[in-house]
Amino acid sequence: MNAFLFAWRNADHLPTGVVRAAAGTLAWTAWATRAKPAVRLEENLARVTGLEGRALRRVGRRGMASVARYYAEVLELSRMTEEQVDARVRLDADEPMRALLASEGAKIAVLGHNGNWDLAGAWASRNLIPVTAVAEVLEPREVFDQFVAVREQVGISVLGHEGSSTFRELIRLARGDRRLICLLADRDLSGSGVATRMWGHEVKVAPGPGALAAATGAMLIPVMVRYERLHGEQRRRARARWGVVLSFGPVIDPGDYPGQDRVEAMTRAWTAWLGEQVAHHPEDWHMLQRFGWVA
Repeated sequence: MNAFLFAWRNADHLPTGVVRAAAGTLAWTAWATRAKPAVRLEENLARVTGLEGRALRRVGRRGMASVARYYAEVLELSRMTEEQVDARVRLDADEPMRALLASEGAKIAVLGHNGNWDLAGAWASRNLIPVTAVAEVLEPREVFDQFVAVREQVGISVLGHEGSSTFRELIRLARGDRRLICLLADRDLSGSGVATRMWGHEVKVAPGPGALAAATGAMLIPVMVRYERLHGEQRRRARARWGVVLSFGPVIDPGDYPGQDRVEAMTRAWTAWLGEQVAHHPEDWHMLQRFGWVA
C-alpha cells in the first residue's frame, strides 16, 4: 500500500499532535540526510533567493517544515471543525476584491504550490465563494480518490485533470454560475508551457489559466497562500500554532489583452505578481519536483 495512503487511512485514529510530530520528524530527516525531495527544493529555492551555503540550508529546512505542516493538515482536514478552519485562515483582500468575488459569474484563480491551498479552499468555499479545484490524477488512483473525498467533504468541488476533455469542462464552468475555478499553474504538466520570467530567470509555466481566460472572458486572479504564526485567542480557537493568509493579486481582465499573444501576456502578468509573493515567502513554496527552469 502507498505510504501516504496508509497514513491517511490511519491518521484519524491518532491524536493530531502525534500526526504533526511524525510529519515534522520525517521532513527534518529528509532535510538532514539530503534526501532527493529536500535537495530539489533547495535547488529551486537557490534560484528564487540567490542564497547559498548555510543560508540556503536554513531556508530549505524551513521549507521542509512547511511541507510537513501542509501534509499533516491535509490528514487532519476532515476532522477540523468550522471554528478551527475559520481561526486558521485570514483573508487579505480589499472591498473591491470582495465585491468582485461576490458578483455573478465564474472567476479563475491561478495559484502556485504555496502554503495550504486546501485549507484556504475549505474556508473560501463556505465564507467567500463556491470553489472548484482542478487536480492532477495521481497514482495510485486510491490516493487521488482520497484527496477528492477530503476536498469534497470540506466543500471543494474537484475536477480531475485527464486530457483535453478537462479543458472543455473548464470552459463550460467558466461560462457558468458564480464560482472560483482554482488552477495550480506554477508547474507545467502539459509539455507546452508558456515562457515567462520569474526571479530573474526564464521559466515555463502552465498555459491553462491564460488560455481559459482568453477562451471565456472570465477574470483571472493570481492568489497566494502562505503560513503565519497564530497567537492568543485565535491560536486557542484554531488549536494550532499556524494558520494561513489568503491573498489576492491584481485582477487580469482578458479584455485588456486583445493581441494574438494574449495568453502569453496574461501569463506574464500573473507570474510577475506570484513570483514577487514567493520571493517574500520562499519557505512556503513547496516545489519539491523539477521546476520549469529554461536554463
